[in-house]
Amino acid sequence: MERQQNEMKKKNRRKAYKKYFGDRRRVTMLLFLLILGIGLSVSILVIDKKEKEKEDGTVETIADPAVEELEEQKEPAKEPEQTGEEPQTGPMEITLQEADLLAAGYDYDGAIEKIKSYPGYEDSEDLTAAIADYEARKAECVPVNISEVTHVFYHTLVVDPEKAFANQDTNPQAAGNNQWMTTIEEFNKITQTMYDEGYVLVDLHDIAEETVDENGVSHFKEGTIMLPPGKKAFVLSLDDLSYYHSYDGYGYASKMVLDENGKPKCEYIQDDGTTVVGDYDAVPLLDKFIEEHPDAAYKGARGTIAMTGYNGVLGYRTDISYQTVPEDINKDKRKWLEEHPEFNLETERAQAKEVADAMKAEGWRFASHTWGHLKVGEISFERLQADTMKWKENVEPIVGATDTIIFAHGQDLAGWPEGYIAGNEKFEYLKGQGFNYFCNVDSMQYGVQIRDNYVRQSRRNLDGYRIYYNSIGEENTLSDLFDASEIIDPKRPPVPRLH
Repeated sequence: MERQQNEMKKKNRRKAYKKYFGDRRRVTMLLFLLILGIGLSVSILVIDKKEKEKEDGTVETIADPAVEELEEQKEPAKEPEQTGEEPQTGPMEITLQEADLLAAGYDYDGAIEKIKSYPGYEDSEDLTAAIADYEARKAECVPVNISEVTHVFYHTLVVDPEKAFANQDTNPQAAGNNQWMTTIEEFNKITQTMYDEGYVLVDLHDIAEETVDENGVSHFKEGTIMLPPGKKAFVLSLDDLSYYHSYDGYGYASKMVLDENGKPKCEYIQDDGTTVVGDYDAVPLLDKFIEEHPDAAYKGARGTIAMTGYNGVLGYRTDISYQTVPEDINKDKRKWLEEHPEFNLETERAQAKEVADAMKAEGWRFASHTWGHLKVGEISFERLQADTMKWKENVEPIVGATDTIIFAHGQDLAGWPEGYIAGNEKFEYLKGQGFNYFCNVDSMQYGVQIRDNYVRQSRRNLDGYRIYYNSIGEENTLSDLFDASEIIDPKRPPVPRLH
């Protein structure tokens, strides 16, 4: 109902603009006719004067054949054709469109400020009516229960299921693809279904409010998210957007790139070896969906991307090991280097940074996933330190500093609900390295823990394993989000149980 009302308001504004510009055209035409009439009257007087002068023999004219020929070839002036098209958008309409876009994403204060930035907005009935509309919609919003904000995540999406899932019984990589990965078809269905159910994407940092005291120490408390009644907030993250060498030949995109408009897209290598650019993973797919449905995201929010670094980032081979080539370098890296003799580390890093910057401009955030995709609960403290330094040296310069770490393999540094307490050596080290937001993996519907010195949220894997076992009724961990039996890709084979 609210969407219909908003569309009706926009339609009425467009009618007002049509009337406004129509009135201007009519006034312009009347002025034109008036001027034309005056011009004709003056012409008649001049001609009459010239005829009299000719009769008196006082004026002699000399004809110019070239001018006469041109005059004869001239066609009568045509009246402007009425095409029925709307008049060109003016500054006021542009301001309204920009404000409406902000309001569609629930940023009513931003929309009001946009209107007020227009000179003389107080004298415009349309602009003041828009402000009243935004204020009324803002007043209808209610605070989200932060403890009931769910967090879902995906890995790299499968473009070609037949390649990714072939030979399940004999190929461990294919079996892993089937367990951990979601197909593009499934992702698009989930995105649409959750939108239809009233889910609104919020940023991970929206769930908490951070303040910094006089000593520079950060403190956290529950954030405030205001949404219309019936809307439900959720957080999104993506793991391992590095396009590992192990994905080659299995029907995944090969890297993130920018299109001719500077927008993040994906490169995909087809069977014949040709490369195409398009929406082959979650980032461009979600960007496109939110562009078409701005009310799907709270104030333009996007997801958080958990990055490792051992194979580089975003499909670019940015790790120092590709340049130093240590003796223990793995065979995938060595093979790639042999196939790319033109490799230049600084070029790779510069290209990756350009893409990462464009993604951040769209609203995406980056997080550490540990450099080596490590199990933080099992590794030694010294190895955690060394790995963190590798991330900061090889990944942070490209994606930027982050205060978020998303643990690999679903591990964590404490159980629920006790959380991180004094004396937790690994937590205190990561906290000292600037990490304040910590995320693990858990199938529970909600898992939000906000303490004075950190924010913690559990994540739900929307992967092949969960989708398959929910679709056949052996699990019930996703029914609050969607019906898995309607989501599952028909090309997905039965998923093997985890061992």
